[in-house]
Amino acid sequence: MPNCSFPHSTGPSAWIERHSPLISRSGPILDIAAGKGRHTRYLLKKGHSVIAVDKNLSSLRNIKNARLSLIQVDLETGAPWPFKKDMFAGIVVTNYLYRPLFGPIIASLAPGGVLIYETFARGNEKFGKPNNPDYLLEPDELIQVTLNKLHIIAYEDLLVEQPRPARIQRICGRRDEI
Repeated sequence: MPNCSFPHSTGPSAWIERHSPLISRSGPILDIAAGKGRHTRYLLKKGHSVIAVDKNLSSLRNIKNARLSLIQVDLETGAPWPFKKDMFAGIVVTNYLYRPLFGPIIASLAPGGVLIYETFARGNEKFGKPNNPDYLLEPDELIQVTLNKLHIIAYEDLLVEQPRPARIQRICGRRDEI
């Protein structure tokens, strides 16, 4: 179950709040593994167009907004990346890790597009789930997969206490303008 997340407030991640103002309104934002939609709702309230993708969209179907598109797909089936022809002003990923998507995610950022990614890292096994190494970032993994592909705006590898203790990595990077 790669989308292992822990209970949190219904509000957006502080990391998303901090860096989402960097995302242009020139194109849509892709919210990968949107879950219950806390980031989708937040970004819609900020005036963005959002494409929310998840294998289960039941928590998002009640959102009525012309700037929202819902895509129900399991991104881990080995099927081709469904957004090959799309370019996004921003891509948001939280509490989700499926390594084969790193390349397609970065390739789907429009010039000037911003990636905001936050998920669990090795060391989290001390605090509970996820504890399977397949779902925990290796040390500096987010830096390594974005190196020479994105301009790193901010990166953290740390222990958080709220909403519960967890080891996480998070990054915000921008694709160079062409």
